[in-house]
Amino acid sequence: MSIADIIGFTAAVICSVSMTPQVIKIYRTKKTQDLSLGAFSVLATGLFLWFVYGLLIHSIPVIAGNAIGASFTLYIIIMKIRHG
Repeated sequence: MSIADIIGFTAAVICSVSMTPQVIKIYRTKKTQDLSLGAFSVLATGLFLWFVYGLLIHSIPVIAGNAIGASFTLYIIIMKIRHG
């Protein structure tokens, strides 16, 4: 594994873990009133595009990190729509 892959995987883990507290809080409380649907929608779009880019360049760190981030963001969007 190259140093670039190690840095990429480390960045992917850190960015994915950063969403975990928000996801856990929403899961427990079902409260999303203070979250912006627009902001999370834009974030989800960006993460999806980074995921596609990772597929195109065959970069596992980019693919993995953005797939996880997009999954967390999609969960937040779904909960925002359900619980407003």
